[in-house]
Amino acid sequence: MTVASPSPVATLDSKRQNMQLLKFVRGAPLSLATMFSPVAAPVDLLALESAVLQRWRAEDVFGQSLAQREGCPDWVFYEGPPTANGKPGIHHVWARLFKDIYPRFHTMRGERVVRKGGWDCHGLPVEVQVEKELGFSGKPQIVEYGIEAFNDRCRASVQRYVEDWESLTSRIGMWIDTKNAYWTLSNDYIETVWWTFSQMWGNGDIYEGFKVVPYCGRCGTALSSHELAQPGAYQDVTEPSVYVRFPVRDRDFDLVVWTTTPWTLPSNVAAAVGPDVAYVRVRDPERGRDLVMGRSRVEAILGADAEIIADIATDELVGLHYERPFDYVPITDDANFILLADFVTVDDGSGIVHLAPAFGEIDRETCESAGLPVLNPVDENARFTDALPVPFRAKFVKDADPGLIELLREHGRLLRVEQYTHSYPHCWRCDQPLIYWAKPTWFAKTSQHRDDLLRENETINWFPDHIKHGRFGKWLEG
Repeated sequence: MTVASPSPVATLDSKRQNMQLLKFVRGAPLSLATMFSPVAAPVDLLALESAVLQRWRAEDVFGQSLAQREGCPDWVFYEGPPTANGKPGIHHVWARLFKDIYPRFHTMRGERVVRKGGWDCHGLPVEVQVEKELGFSGKPQIVEYGIEAFNDRCRASVQRYVEDWESLTSRIGMWIDTKNAYWTLSNDYIETVWWTFSQMWGNGDIYEGFKVVPYCGRCGTALSSHELAQPGAYQDVTEPSVYVRFPVRDRDFDLVVWTTTPWTLPSNVAAAVGPDVAYVRVRDPERGRDLVMGRSRVEAILGADAEIIADIATDELVGLHYERPFDYVPITDDANFILLADFVTVDDGSGIVHLAPAFGEIDRETCESAGLPVLNPVDENARFTDALPVPFRAKFVKDADPGLIELLREHGRLLRVEQYTHSYPHCWRCDQPLIYWAKPTWFAKTSQHRDDLLRENETINWFPDHIKHGRFGKWLEG
């Protein structure tokens, strides 16, 4: 597509070029050396770049490309907007070049592509950045500072580097309309979002549910599966896991229960055994009460000298009640019993799983089906409420692990502490460890539109093609 006069930096004799091209079409032998004029050496690439960009600006080449497509079919392009409260880097160049390829391609196909730029002004990344600038560490300080004043700082923050972004966009030769960009903080944009939500509400696609979600107490928000799928969202951490004795009522043995989250033990409502796990009684000469656990885990937990007394059938365990490790949160007498669950394995742990439905979605589903309550002594800051005594009250739950472990030891409930290295989710905004936390949440009924989404996915030409029925397709199916 020709939209402007030739560059003064690199010109060709058009008559000679046309004659050479005619020879090429007729099949005459032709070389690149005879087709193009020699390039002066050394080539000053910076001067060439500057001259091209200057000509594009002077002659409004981008505007001409749009004018040439007036009346043609539209190919709509709204930029997935960057947040302009930080300077652009080389990774942004890559992303913007990819964004530039498709509008150019569709323009060359004869379509009209009005390339609408945008700036992302909403969301916690902006707020977290301003909090860092002000030296804040949480919402109470924002309230004390003044919400209106804080919002003003956020608005200023998102405009801070717009000129840098526009300069970069021009420098890399990306054609996009940043002068008439949309801003997600504008009332027009916000009203459109609410209009979209109202359409979903009117169609019955919005509902309030109760679900255990990954949650950041520092930012006060749940995180989506997409956010957890970001690079770096999971970090390898080493922290204590514990093997805890759960004395079974009216029996002469204790369950050996394993957990990597000691802070959830005050919320325990049940223990789960697996239908395909072989359980045994193991002698404990020190306490006089046998220990029950998965046979294949005895040596790993108690050592090679542990004495197995007898097998114990799963049916003998299911339904038995036990004494929970902490009594801080009130619970009904008919809770705290052993139930059967297919997800219990002996890949690690003891073969008996502690269930706290407020802090695990599988736990919640399992306990809900058994009619068990949800005990949640954790507030929206991921800190213990006054349901727990000092020194745990108002403490970030994961910081309470050492104190709870020491209490288990003092009360004779701690069998073993083991350092456990695993991949643990962190907040991509503030890098704080997440928790899984039960809260009322609003959801969109995407599952009832699954067939429509899968059908539309079949019309998309994916590159690389394995994404279509792989990561993206599998995500839609689920």
